[in-house]
Amino acid sequence: MLGAELGLPVTHLDHHASYIASWLKILKSDERAILTAAAKAEEAASLLLELGGHQSREGEADIDLADAA
Repeated sequence: MLGAELGLPVTHLDHHASYIASWLKILKSDERAILTAAAKAEEAASLLLELGGHQSREGEADIDLADAA
């Protein structure tokens, strides 16, 4: 979604399966990896949106996925 927001090309999707496989390997070896990755991804997304001149998403309300089901 961030790539679409910033108008980035989607050519990287050709390597999607190998990307997922690498994450599965990491997640199997480190149970906290997903938490670290999520925090870093949020920081990176905020920075990219700011640099791209888009409004920060920090003020958006969190969606409770249990309520969305």
